[in-house]
Amino acid sequence: MRRVIIAGNWKMYKTPTESINFVKELVEKEKKYDNRDVLICPPFTSLYPVSEILRNSSIKLGAQNVFFEDVGPYTGEISPFMLKDIGVEYVICGHSERRNIFGETDEIINKKVKRVVETGMKAILCVGEKLEQRENGETFKVVENQIKKSLEKIDNIENVVIAYEPVWAIGTGKTALPEQAEEVHIFIRELISKIYNKDIAENLIIIYGGSVKPENIDQLMKEKDIDGVLVGGACLQIDSFLRIIDYRG
Repeated sequence: MRRVIIAGNWKMYKTPTESINFVKELVEKEKKYDNRDVLICPPFTSLYPVSEILRNSSIKLGAQNVFFEDVGPYTGEISPFMLKDIGVEYVICGHSERRNIFGETDEIINKKVKRVVETGMKAILCVGEKLEQRENGETFKVVENQIKKSLEKIDNIENVVIAYEPVWAIGTGKTALPEQAEEVHIFIRELISKIYNKDIAENLIIIYGGSVKPENIDQLMKEKDIDGVLVGGACLQIDSFLRIIDYRG
């Protein structure tokens, strides 16, 4: 049975002070679930103070990005060991905003995923097509290419979560219909089966991201191959995020 992951990506929101206040309230209101994990990914500046608050909580800590070297003269970068040392368990790799705004390639993302899993954390690999690619019928081609290149020479796939995030649905208010998302999730699972094997594919956690909100979480989580969600804007408000965590799928 695959375990559900409800992950909140804060992006570039919340100062350390705001983060501390938010997480204290979140911890106070958290419920314990047998079948799902809750994960929050604050900005780098908030990771350490948030990690201190989460020590006695079931809520897990994630980072939004990482560099692929352990140490060195890389001004402004954060290494996998720095993240692991403060209790980070998950790292988002290849988010579309990193790809499209900062020019990250599949080759760079592959290096990041590789170092994250080698360091003992789990990588959340984001893949997804742009609007024009979907309209041109290239969704499967784009997703397959991203996955193959990003997972090249990575054997410990059990430490990778794949997040299908159609770029046209991120921050736009447009959400892929549950059946549209499910179709791509099924495709990804079949692709992993071909690259690795059926057992690995069946146990792989594949989550959906793209304008996830309280109004659509129940429908999304009813789909068989959607194992959770990567939430953007809707995770920045306590009540909204709690409703998503407490989905009725």
